Amino acid sequence: MNTPLNTPPAPHGARHADGASVPVGVLVPLTRPGWVEAGRHLLAGLELAAREVNDAGGIAGRPVELVVRDTAADPQRAAAAVDELAGLGVVALAGEYHSVVARAVAARADDLGLPYLCSSAVLDALTDRPVDGVARLAPAQSHGWRIYADFLLGTGHSRIAVAAEPSVYWAAGTGILRDRLASRGGSVVELDVRTLTPEAVCDELAADGATALLLLAGHPDPAVPVVRAVRRDRRLAGITVGAPAGQPEFPTWVELLGEDGAGVPFLRYLPERLRPLGARVGTVLRERLGEAPSFVAFEGYDTVTVLAEVLRSYGTDRAGVAGAWPHLAVEGTRGPIRFSRPPGTGVWQWVWAPVQVVDRDPADPGRFRVLHTG
Repeated sequence: MNTPLNTPPAPHGARHADGASVPVGVLVPLTRPGWVEAGRHLLAGLELAAREVNDAGGIAGRPVELVVRDTAADPQRAAAAVDELAGLGVVALAGEYHSVVARAVAARADDLGLPYLCSSAVLDALTDRPVDGVARLAPAQSHGWRIYADFLLGTGHSRIAVAAEPSVYWAAGTGILRDRLASRGGSVVELDVRTLTPEAVCDELAADGATALLLLAGHPDPAVPVVRAVRRDRRLAGITVGAPAGQPEFPTWVELLGEDGAGVPFLRYLPERLRPLGARVGTVLRERLGEAPSFVAFEGYDTVTVLAEVLRSYGTDRAGVAGAWPHLAVEGTRGPIRFSRPPGTGVWQWVWAPVQVVDRDPADPGRFRVLHTG
């Protein structure tokens, strides 16, 4: 189902009506500086759902074909891929993990009248203005990060430091945290990891008195060296290290940090207990990935599941797909999926995917603990 451009073979299990496939453009980060682990999990979910759709007869007998392009976390590269995929005749776009990339994809897709279902990016302002053709499964950043801020406040943290890199995404996250904490008497101090070494970050923390440090920075660098430095600094023995963007979700985190990577709360978009569909899909994804599937893999599966329902019910015309979002009701791996337009997002949004604050158990870093739900 992830096929090259020239004379692609029929996907496994497809039932042909006229020999033509239904091509869907897929955008995922598969090479660095993109978050490759996230891209691999996202693609695994997308491919599994497409295989199951085709095993069940496809779209009116035509197989879904995923035409995959690597964004490498580069907005310009992603926008160029949108142009290419539109020219190839894809009926819709799907995927992407990085918010700044998804924003570029959404803008270009809207310009071209190409429907786009965003799988995993959370930046609230995915578009500059309200658009009809773009929908999103992941919860908006303001929703999830407010829940994270409430968790911090509820566990006694009101003075927070953020180790941040410059980007629209990290800046938006800092603003959400600052506003939420300020409304409850808390505060946020920013530490620029472009100019501060990990040891200098520790010095600033020791002098400031913050009780929690949040990693608003890339993985593995500079996030991993900062965690190592903080864990080894005796002055900071009582500080909580957090990662709202979800860096500890993936196995590389614990491979690089070991016990130092445990006890780092992060946001995860899964329910406490998966429904039967989610449990079945989780088992298959584990087999395909060779490791526990992340929430990103479930987002990928749900993306194709939703698109398949659109294509079955509303046809493969781009305008028909773009107009279908508010009329859908689809059973996803993490609950029923319906779209509406909450203020401030500009796109059709699932309100909301389940949100958890989770960490890796210090007694067993391979096991996750649910600390808070929203």
